[in-house]
Amino acid sequence: MTEQLVDAYGRVHTNLRISVTDRCNIRCFYCMPADNVQFMEKASLLSFEEIVRFAKVAVRLGVNKVRLTGGEPLVRRDLHKLVAMLKAIPEIHDIGVTTNGILLADQAQDLYDAGMRRINVSLDAMTAEKFKQITRREGFEKVIEGITAAQRVGFRPVKVNAVAVRGLTEEEIVPMGEFARRTGVEIRFIEYMPLDADNAWQREKVLFGHEIIDILSREIGPLVALGQSDPGAPATDFQFQDGKGRIGLIASVSQPFCMSCNRFRITADGKLRNCLFSLEETDVKAIIRGGGSDDEIADAIRNSVAAKKEGHEINTARFIQPDRPMYSIGG
Repeated sequence: MTEQLVDAYGRVHTNLRISVTDRCNIRCFYCMPADNVQFMEKASLLSFEEIVRFAKVAVRLGVNKVRLTGGEPLVRRDLHKLVAMLKAIPEIHDIGVTTNGILLADQAQDLYDAGMRRINVSLDAMTAEKFKQITRREGFEKVIEGITAAQRVGFRPVKVNAVAVRGLTEEEIVPMGEFARRTGVEIRFIEYMPLDADNAWQREKVLFGHEIIDILSREIGPLVALGQSDPGAPATDFQFQDGKGRIGLIASVSQPFCMSCNRFRITADGKLRNCLFSLEETDVKAIIRGGGSDDEIADAIRNSVAAKKEGHEINTARFIQPDRPMYSIGG
């Protein structure tokens, strides 16, 4: 019988997030500095073989779902080869990726052929002008091309992640809802979280989930709550009453889902983190490259998960923002 990774609060961890790079081809203000970013040296990144070794140990402990993240994971050369290597692990039932979509049109077919079936595309605006304001780069049309390509090759579902920021993205909510109805993608609105490189996050800038639902219901049509298809999933799902268009809501700030969280993550440079907001890391790369055994890696995973805190504490005076911004952790 497969072992289970259970923390002190009874949460069973089956979901592993693997960052493959901290590099990115855009500069979203809530994730990265605009300029002069110091990226990791290539030699410090885990190789595909090291990632697969870690994943094989993780599946011994009950992991069955993997998501590749970055930075922007598609800038990592030959990512589809890593997907195929992970797909060859029988216990992994689900492989996904979170991407900004700029390189997706060129890679969608290779990723699908390698065995990937789920894809999340980050897109916060439905105009090129607002896209550039948020990302500080060009590329809106390429993202739309990438989403279209992903649907064409067979990805189901294609989810679009949109960070909601008060005073900036309110006017994008209705166009996003209409995009979902028109194309069949699922739009997932994510409350703005304190993981920016400039430490400029303020609670007053969070556009709350219930406000987003109110806007969509008023401007497009009534939304029916579908709940959560997966108890460990962060999103609460909705569908427009007429059956056209699905909306997801990740209310990380106003309605934290910490007590149902089933995920942990490893950074591109091999640091194990039991929460996106962790203040501690475990250096798994040092074990791997220092000649450590698979049992030592397993112990590191068990110990990290066992030490997981009850929640991220964003809504308390105790909250401390991690030193690592989002791009360096892996989304």
